[in-house]
Amino acid sequence: MDDGEPRLGRRSLLSAVAAGLTASAGCAGVRAGHEPVSLLAAGSLNNAFENGLRQSTEATLELEAHGSAELARLVAEGAKAPDIVSVADTELFAGPLHPEWFAEFATNSVVLAYNGETDGGKRLADAGADRWYEPLLEDAVRLGRTDPDLDPLGYRTLFTLELATSYYDTDTDLRTVIPARRQLFPETQLVSQFETGSIDAAFTYRNMAVERDYDYIDLPAEIDLSDPGFGDKYASVSYELPGGKVVGGGPISYGSTIRTQSPAALAVFDEQIRGDYLREFGFTVPNDYPRFRGDAPDELTE
Repeated sequence: MDDGEPRLGRRSLLSAVAAGLTASAGCAGVRAGHEPVSLLAAGSLNNAFENGLRQSTEATLELEAHGSAELARLVAEGAKAPDIVSVADTELFAGPLHPEWFAEFATNSVVLAYNGETDGGKRLADAGADRWYEPLLEDAVRLGRTDPDLDPLGYRTLFTLELATSYYDTDTDLRTVIPARRQLFPETQLVSQFETGSIDAAFTYRNMAVERDYDYIDLPAEIDLSDPGFGDKYASVSYELPGGKVVGGGPISYGSTIRTQSPAALAVFDEQIRGDYLREFGFTVPNDYPRFRGDAPDELTE
């Protein structure tokens, strides 16, 4: 029934509730507008959350980033207890994490970033999207990647290499031959290795290359894990994590859930999954995102 009073939209309602909470908390010694909300996030989200989301919320954001597989284990084992968890692979919500609901809020693609000022980077630039794997096979490029036991980018790099073997019809199994232990760096430190001169190139997410304005090779959709239309092809590859969980290939999709549903956390979460900052930091946000899985709070879905 319409009683003639104006109605608050979902985001306005969340902001109003959070403002009320923080204002009342201010009387008890917590500054109004600065209710702390802890967020444990995938390393590839760190820059966007630090320099985009943080600027868009009045809450005091306590942000910590790790590789998604590592952070999922930390939360599942009780070593971390954040209000919000955001991962780079929603499959981790089927184990080791088991939330009642989550939201898919962004996608990405695997690219091969390179330093065009180094000999190895120049070789990759010359090889391009059709022959990028040849300089890697020749060991002519100092390559960086992340640990597949710790984060999805690591095992997605292996997926891309395996899919590339079939796509390019190479005589060599790229997933077996190209990877080496010396290539491994933490996800939060991977792209900084360009500045130190430690590497010529790295398998990264597209947003990580865009954020740092690095040159990169766009890989074919058949192997870059970006296109749902190739979902069956992606599903042909997999990786076994420590503990025995097997993760399968699939289109990249970032997911997030709230573990402590305070009004402040709900307001931060709403901005996190719907904010314009995501595109600004190189992520792809399909028109039908965010997509909710499970029994999400009414405040977020109505």
